[in-house]
Amino acid sequence: MNSPLATAPATAAVTAAPVPLERPAAGDFDAVLERGAWMRLTQFGAIDATGDDAASFLHNQLTNDVQHLDAANARLAGYCSPKGRLLASFLTWRTGETIRLLLSKDVQPAVQKRLSMFILRAKAKLADASDAIAVIGLAGDVRGALSRVFDALPDGVHVKVDGAAGSLIRVPDAAGRLRYLWVGPKAEVEARLGTLAELAQVAPAVWDWLDIRAGEPRITQPVVEQFVPQMVNYDVLGGVNFRKGCYPGQEVVARSQYRGTIKRRTALARIGADAAPGALHAGAELFHSDDPGQPCGMVVNAAAAPAGVYDVLAEIKLAALESGSVHLGAADGPALAFEPLPYSLPVEA
Repeated sequence: MNSPLATAPATAAVTAAPVPLERPAAGDFDAVLERGAWMRLTQFGAIDATGDDAASFLHNQLTNDVQHLDAANARLAGYCSPKGRLLASFLTWRTGETIRLLLSKDVQPAVQKRLSMFILRAKAKLADASDAIAVIGLAGDVRGALSRVFDALPDGVHVKVDGAAGSLIRVPDAAGRLRYLWVGPKAEVEARLGTLAELAQVAPAVWDWLDIRAGEPRITQPVVEQFVPQMVNYDVLGGVNFRKGCYPGQEVVARSQYRGTIKRRTALARIGADAAPGALHAGAELFHSDDPGQPCGMVVNAAAAPAGVYDVLAEIKLAALESGSVHLGAADGPALAFEPLPYSLPVEA
């Protein structure tokens, strides 16, 4: 029998045709890399949890510790099926008496519905906050502009400060640039966007590229139930707490961690301009030059990058990185050029 992480499951059925990747204007990348920019992150949705038992309920459902989440920090977390496969990935934090879960908008309705099924007698309520809030991403030289909105700026990754305009969270740097998420009530955020006038507004797809350069995966609909958290490096990124109590799929995740069965990880790669945007998408299969008959991995996230190329986070067999080449769609498809992640992965036995 295969170990939990020895092989990937069959590709999940995709309910809709993949959306071709948007290519932002070259000036959008330049604005982030050379100055500073902001973008409306319409690709995200949000679930708000309230009630006396909201923290304990989420603590028992997610991969990270929500019970002890304080007001000054945010945390990554995942939501797994009973087989330990990720249904969603979140950034979660407290805002007043509410615990907010930020996730990919295309999985938000299904995830909220599934979580709601398990509330039972808990004093907790889940609400779709996607339309009530604005999510703004900022990258580059943006601290001066942000200091006119918030009295203080977070000084570390996943540190959070609150103000009248909502929450400001420092997220991992990407491409050597600072990044922040500003999330707050839509009217309050919109009223203050004028303070960002010195910054360029750029396409939301630039944020997708920056997330990839940060090595931080996002679970979207095409890859639901494809990965145990370790396959997308969530253990390294702090998205799994191995000391907390049970949650759906916890036995699989823990067994994989402690029995040395992690044979797949997510790597950072670049694909040239010859990759057709329609073929390059989350869920696209990858093939190795030495074994063209079966996939060796899968695209987790993909985004257009500067200079006409594309960057991807690729979940892949570790053995496939040792020799030969990896290609998109087929063994003779566009080749992936692998690059170092901005963090180190543990050396597996």
